[in-house]
Amino acid sequence: MRIVSYNVNGIKARLPRLIEYLTEEQPDVVCLQELKASDDTFPEADIRAAGYGAIWHGQKGFNGVAVLARGSDPIERQRGLAGEPEDEHSRYLEAEVDGVVIASIYLPNGNPLPGPKFDYKLRWIDRLRGHAAELLAEERAVVLAGDYNVIPNDDDVYSVRAMQSDALMQPESRAGYRALLAQGWTDSLRTRFPKGGVWTFWDYQAGAWQRDAGFRIDHLLLSPIAADRFADAGVDKSHRGREKASDHAPTWVRLR
Repeated sequence: MRIVSYNVNGIKARLPRLIEYLTEEQPDVVCLQELKASDDTFPEADIRAAGYGAIWHGQKGFNGVAVLARGSDPIERQRGLAGEPEDEHSRYLEAEVDGVVIASIYLPNGNPLPGPKFDYKLRWIDRLRGHAAELLAEERAVVLAGDYNVIPNDDDVYSVRAMQSDALMQPESRAGYRALLAQGWTDSLRTRFPKGGVWTFWDYQAGAWQRDAGFRIDHLLLSPIAADRFADAGVDKSHRGREKASDHAPTWVRLR
């Protein structure tokens, strides 16, 4: 089973690239983030025509997550995280596909900091960790896939100095991510590339793509039972270089 995390940065603008990716790569499951589309404008017909069933949790102009499954409809388990009833952001969607529990996650960016956006980011990580503990208690194959907006290590970024004041690399952001891993989750891309130096995001500004000035913020975390099935992980970097592509590359894990 090949499971992909793909921040499309606007599904309307990126629909040709998404359909192209589904057609060429034919992954089994794709977790989308940053749809920037309301529920009623999600392009379900186009995705079904490409051979994928879908569930989605949209939000007009911002956020939004979806789970696509090749040849079947994902079974929805949960949308949103508990712990903050007033939070109306569409950032979490959980489904079951072929016996595997898969979540599409769009963790808050947190900039500018200090301030309410950074505080919200840290609270959101805490809420995710609380739910992740419940998932581990189920003792099933679980994949938490998404744009975490956290650069976990210094070797996950092209320049520590360039990003040192960004919310993605603050000690509190990294501590939240490490606390999640400490529950027993496996960072699949880190497992495959233990020395780092693998990027999943390149900004549109300052020629970042051309300079390969990127960093790793898209992660697929595996529960112990899923980690026992780990076969490979990688980044489909070439898709970032295509015309009108997202600033993220599809990032994937393959389970036996």
